[in-house]
Amino acid sequence: MTIVYRFFKRTQTALPRPRNGIALAFLSLGASLVIAACGQVITVTPTPTPMPTPTIALALIAVTPPPTVTPAPYTPAPTATPTVTPTPLIHEVQAGESLLAVAAQYDVSVNALQDANGITDPRALQVGQQLIIPNEEEIEAEANRTPTPTPMPVEVANVNLSETKLGELWVLGEAVNASDTPLEQVRVGVTLVDENGDIVEEADSLVALDVLEVDERAPFALLFATAPGDFARYMARPLSAVPAYMGGYYRDLEVRDLTGALVGVTSYGVSGRVFNSGPEEAVEVQVVVTAYDPLDRVIAMRVLTPDPPIAPVGGETSFSGVLTPLGGPVARIEAVAQGRRISAAGE
Repeated sequence: MTIVYRFFKRTQTALPRPRNGIALAFLSLGASLVIAACGQVITVTPTPTPMPTPTIALALIAVTPPPTVTPAPYTPAPTATPTVTPTPLIHEVQAGESLLAVAAQYDVSVNALQDANGITDPRALQVGQQLIIPNEEEIEAEANRTPTPTPMPVEVANVNLSETKLGELWVLGEAVNASDTPLEQVRVGVTLVDENGDIVEEADSLVALDVLEVDERAPFALLFATAPGDFARYMARPLSAVPAYMGGYYRDLEVRDLTGALVGVTSYGVSGRVFNSGPEEAVEVQVVVTAYDPLDRVIAMRVLTPDPPIAPVGGETSFSGVLTPLGGPVARIEAVAQGRRISAAGE
């Protein structure tokens, strides 16, 4: 009854005083319900007290902004200045013109004209051929350019020096093509020096063959009109050589029945035949004869012209001549024939 009492007491205290019959009726009904409930425990669940909503404190984090990147100053690439290439001066070869005449017409050297056009054989000009005429600036720039030394693909061998009774000095030897291509315009130089290495005298000459085939050798002979008395030694070296233009040359020639014998005391006679084994008639035929001593030094050389200087296809022509050896005795002789194609003889 304690709970009821408390409930009744709280109800009694909380309810207002009834003012009419309806209120009395409700009051009587409540009393009846209380009485009827005697002996039964009623548990009243109290209304939960709402918990206060927690307040979240926002912590302000100071964010340091990244430093502003200052871009490097931009330097634009330099604008390329186009190089103005001058229009080359072109000359068209006319009938009867030579390289020398063209060079004289434009006041340039033959060598400059050859270099500008890659001409190795000045005799092979064609009518209608176009030639580039080099200007003075190009020639001067080429002359001032320091060339890179390039080993010459030619070897000088079997050199022999011999003084004559007239006080002359002959230097004989041969050049060997050590390259992998035929060469022409092969030139050899000889320098005489004294004991201090100072140059006493110099001379140069082309070898006897127009074209030097691979591994082929050709003799040369240089004459010093007066033998310098103060030279101590000499130097023999190749000076120039260019790849051969074979268009006008004819080398399908064979030397047959080469013979040699002493003629008198100091002379040596040689003879033989030149056979044409090629497909064309050969003209301007020559035979280069070389004599060697027992040490394999060149002691004589001569260029002989057969009679006639023509070798027809499958035909031959004969030659003979006399050598004057500088030293001796003659241990062996060799001969090589050369000529030109008949179709190129007028070039």
